[in-house]
Amino acid sequence: MSSIIQLLPDHVANQIAAGEVVQRPASVVKELLENAVDAKATDIKLIIKDAGKSLVQVIDNGLGMSVTDSRLCFERHATSKIRQAEDLFSLHTKGFRGEALASIAAIAHVEMKTKQEQEELGIHIIIEGSKFVSQEPAVLPKGTSFAVKNLFFNIPARRNFLKSETVEQRHIVDEFQRVAMAHPNIHFTMYHNGSEMFNLPISNFRQRIVNIFSGKTNEKLVPVKEDTEIVNLQGFIGKPEFSKKNRGEQFFFVNNRFIKSGYLHHAVMAAYEGLLKDGAQPSYFLYLDVPPHTIDINIHPTKTEIKFDDEHALYAILRSAIKHSLGQFNVAPVLDFDRDPNLDTPYQYQNKEAEYPTIQVDRSYNPFSEDKQPSKSFASSSNYKKPEAQPSWESLYVGLKQAGQEIAEMTFENEAVTSSLFEENEIEQEVKRTYQIHKKYIVSPIKSGMVIINQKRAHERVLYEEFLTSMTVKQASSQQLLFPLQLFYSSDEVALLAELKTSLENTGFVFEAIEDDNVLISGLPVNVTESEISIVLEELLSDLQDGIPDNSFSQNDTIAKSMARSLAIKTGTYLTEKEQENLVHNLFACKEPNVSPFQKPTFITMSVEDLDKKFSL
Repeated sequence: MSSIIQLLPDHVANQIAAGEVVQRPASVVKELLENAVDAKATDIKLIIKDAGKSLVQVIDNGLGMSVTDSRLCFERHATSKIRQAEDLFSLHTKGFRGEALASIAAIAHVEMKTKQEQEELGIHIIIEGSKFVSQEPAVLPKGTSFAVKNLFFNIPARRNFLKSETVEQRHIVDEFQRVAMAHPNIHFTMYHNGSEMFNLPISNFRQRIVNIFSGKTNEKLVPVKEDTEIVNLQGFIGKPEFSKKNRGEQFFFVNNRFIKSGYLHHAVMAAYEGLLKDGAQPSYFLYLDVPPHTIDINIHPTKTEIKFDDEHALYAILRSAIKHSLGQFNVAPVLDFDRDPNLDTPYQYQNKEAEYPTIQVDRSYNPFSEDKQPSKSFASSSNYKKPEAQPSWESLYVGLKQAGQEIAEMTFENEAVTSSLFEENEIEQEVKRTYQIHKKYIVSPIKSGMVIINQKRAHERVLYEEFLTSMTVKQASSQQLLFPLQLFYSSDEVALLAELKTSLENTGFVFEAIEDDNVLISGLPVNVTESEISIVLEELLSDLQDGIPDNSFSQNDTIAKSMARSLAIKTGTYLTEKEQENLVHNLFACKEPNVSPFQKPTFITMSVEDLDKKFSL
């Protein structure tokens, strides 16, 4: 029997490996940015076109590569980061596998320009699908430029699986922000379709966070710092009142590398215990510096998962450090019931020296002088008048006798006249038609038995159909605000709101202005209060974090569902009889009263026969 096992060609093996390393354009951005950081660059530019499908280019002013290195870097398992297996436990660089450039070159058109500082000429290399097209000397500045064009050009099935441009762009921005936040000592710039999105100068950690997430972020941040033998922890956490529904502003950096860790996230949530509302997520930007031999990064190709030697100690240190910061900056309440918070010294006044009060004294005033009048300076400045003589007490009773005689002569009706518009037998006793059980269900009797309604799901269905109607059929009415409401968001969230502006205006919103990091709202839908607006928009942004649907109906449907869920009455809300009846009538006036917008039943019916069966033993 002939042999059937064979070695795969290199270009096929590279395409298979690329499936692990390069999942979308954001993966290319991450690998190229990390290579630029490892090359000791101080200025890195990221240029994107069509959300990375047409072009991903990273330009740095790093060390550059020699002629040999520029050819060898596109081979699999070729790396300058490690020499032997033991080096995996003393890593100080981002990359170490030697797979990224080979994988990228296998599925895209790559153009690389690189030059070392001491060389006169650089190298210009063009590769298409793992095949070297050309290699020429060129006059170039110091550093390296990688241009990745037409991603997945030879794997059309993979290209078709890419999401919309908005979604892919958001993933690219996420990767850019993670690398930029880990390295505030590098100047980062990002351009998308010719327009500048980010320009982050060299700064400290706090300034870098503020530059990325808008200036309003500064007042949300509480510093955290703890130095131990196991870990050196520093960074910032968000105040509980600024918590959000989504987990967009949560970052762990271990040795300047972004990671994801559910275990460490649980430690942060434990520190916030009792300070957050249900479902709220705090912001945190935490930098952990640990000895390289105590962690294992070689877990996953994306390098976002790390194994720690002593996770339990890290958990305890992280939790206690955050609790300490929340208490130190008066964010968390203290359990001293006799303490008067009005006597606390504010932080800005702790190191301030006391000032002598300025007191004005009238030195010419003499209380024993004969006239006992204030001095001239005081008398001239005050409008002092001598009180006039008051009439005697006898004048209070003048004329009372005459008034008493008049009152005696007045006549009154003996009996009060009472009447009714209806006869007593015409007034029917009003029968209660609905009942609320456990502030969750509404029970209403019907001919065959009774109907039990889930008040939250029923209200969701009513609001959902109202919003859909206002967005598609009739013009929604708005209530104008006396003072415009200003809400602050990150740059990508503001871009998302700008894209949704037309649909939101159809529901009743009125946007006065949409700036780089904030929106100004001057009108709201009729059934939305001013206190609910931030919650509604926050949940809407959370629901649309996977992208805005392309067609308008799906977009309107998503917005209507999100707003209905945010504004629906919650379980545990007491409803009056009028509110119960109104909700029941509105539900059965809907086109599809049987299910909520999320395809869950809104009510069930129980017939008298069903009740009889329950009692038959």
